[in-house]
Amino acid sequence: MTVEPARTPPAAPPVIEPGHTFATITDKISAIVLRRRTSRGWLIGFGISFFFLLVLMNAVGYLLLAGIGIWGVNVPVAWGFAIVNFVWWIGIGHAGTLISAILLLLRQQWRQSINRFAEAMTIFAVACAGLFPLLHLGRPWYFYWLIPYPNTMSLWPQFRSPLVWDVFAVLTYFTISLLFWFIGLVPDFATLRDRSQTRPGRFMYGMLAMGWRGSARHWHRYETAYLLLAGLATPLVVSVHTVVSFDFAVAQLPGWHTTIFPPYFVAGAIYSGFAMVLTLAIPLRAVYQLEDFITTRHLQNMAKILLATGLIVAYGYMIEAFMAWYGGNPYDKYVIWNRLTGPYAPFYWALLFCNIAT
Repeated sequence: MTVEPARTPPAAPPVIEPGHTFATITDKISAIVLRRRTSRGWLIGFGISFFFLLVLMNAVGYLLLAGIGIWGVNVPVAWGFAIVNFVWWIGIGHAGTLISAILLLLRQQWRQSINRFAEAMTIFAVACAGLFPLLHLGRPWYFYWLIPYPNTMSLWPQFRSPLVWDVFAVLTYFTISLLFWFIGLVPDFATLRDRSQTRPGRFMYGMLAMGWRGSARHWHRYETAYLLLAGLATPLVVSVHTVVSFDFAVAQLPGWHTTIFPPYFVAGAIYSGFAMVLTLAIPLRAVYQLEDFITTRHLQNMAKILLATGLIVAYGYMIEAFMAWYGGNPYDKYVIWNRLTGPYAPFYWALLFCNIAT
């Protein structure tokens, strides 16, 4: 009788490939910022981005001249084309805070290789998302009317309006994310200040480093502030997109007036946000030769989170269809049936295939 040896599970891939020290990691990352010349590919990408920025400015100018009716907004239709872009951008902006704040509180060390560009992605995504509630006003130059401030004309925002909720949610999330991103970069700015070979570089990074010297007192205050901001940012990941889901859930439109939207939107935001992080991480690790720092383990962990949130999103799709059938409301049934067989059915089936099957 033979006894098979016990099978040990394979070891997890390392967070960073062996052979690196703090000095070698700092040297390689600093060299990318300070010494590497701007590549032709980056310039081409910048030119393409600038072209589409001009397209956006042209579209916004036409919107201000023609009115928000071109978005499909009229008296019975409260939301139009803008709400799609708003939800898309604000969803992408959640992954950076999730990676940085929640994984920091959970002491997940693998976040350190990807949190910087994920946080930067959050800042730009939230800034883009904030454009659309303002443009949706029709007269965005009066955006400050949405903010409760004392004034001689006794103007006060309507707190039952989802636009006001969006303003508070986006401003709060943007402020905390910006502080969290900047506080985390202070030691990095100090490193770049000490290694910069030019006087303007030392001055610029020195201003951003805010006198950082790496003393024990500096590190103690840095970690205290960083953990405090992480604790503030963690509930914002859930609460902000819950408020965004209320833009739909509080409406009486069939297919929107449902309680599944808050968890469904939060899971969808994390799902799309991590997908965008992977979209950025994979080309970056190839272009800048960062395979030793953004390893297979990072990609596997993010893929696991994508799988988990993708299953939650699939559950939301099923519950949405089930409640339309189980609730007995003919209008809700028509909405689901029209999605499956109506003029936009190919796009809906493509959405299900891309979000679930793939």
